[in-house]
Amino acid sequence: MAALSRQVSSGVALLTDESVPGGVTLAFTERAGGVSSGEYASLNLGDACGDDASCVAENRRRALSAIGAGDLLDNLVNPRQVHGDHVVVVRSVEPSELASARAEARAGADAVVCTAERVPVLLCFADCVPVVLVAPGGFAVVHSGWRGTIARISRRASEVLCEEAGCEPSDLLAYVGPHIGADDYEVSAELAARFAQEFGPGVIRGERNLDLSAALSVTLSEAGVPAGNVAWVEESTARATDRFFSYRAEDGACGRHGALAVLLGPSGGEAVLG
Repeated sequence: MAALSRQVSSGVALLTDESVPGGVTLAFTERAGGVSSGEYASLNLGDACGDDASCVAENRRRALSAIGAGDLLDNLVNPRQVHGDHVVVVRSVEPSELASARAEARAGADAVVCTAERVPVLLCFADCVPVVLVAPGGFAVVHSGWRGTIARISRRASEVLCEEAGCEPSDLLAYVGPHIGADDYEVSAELAARFAQEFGPGVIRGERNLDLSAALSVTLSEAGVPAGNVAWVEESTARATDRFFSYRAEDGACGRHGALAVLLGPSGGEAVLG
């Protein structure tokens, strides 16, 4: 499986795999290349952190253009993330069905499974773990903070994706994006003990530093995704605030980078990642 590589398209920095099969295009955005200012500078994709709505809309347009989906902003599915385990399924670009899926997502969800062409999906992050799962003919974008991780939302999303795409877990590819690293993520003794009980002692570093990557590795293994089918971004968001937003390192005053995916189909989209 190819590793994620850094690309820049029209000033927008992305981590992507250009060899994803099945017509899926995916990317984890960095914070460069947008129009937001101050603590949101510059490619803030989050619409619930206080940034100007017009800036967020332009940033999203730029991010979509960078992955070849610049004409699909009106089809964008962007859930209201609630740190739960609800999975929304998008099966069609037909207007009434897409509107229903978008409304369900805005009511609260932390994963979107999509088998419809020309429907981009965006989830937003600032330390939590972004996961993109790719299947033949579909994908899932997942938000896995500590609550979602302990609820095994990535396993749930993989189950739904396999059902919708008619494939086996061994067919899935998993891409784990930038998130806070264990050295920067000290949690309460109670939460550390809970994670150790759920996922094994290897998810705790020292006394109570939580390794979300290790917990997610256990979850994907439980789901049946082969370890060789998983690509990881190693940088900790808390130590790379020049590239990513970090809620913890920036004391909650920050924007959000994104995980984006779209099934463009055999005809593809605009020129991308040049």
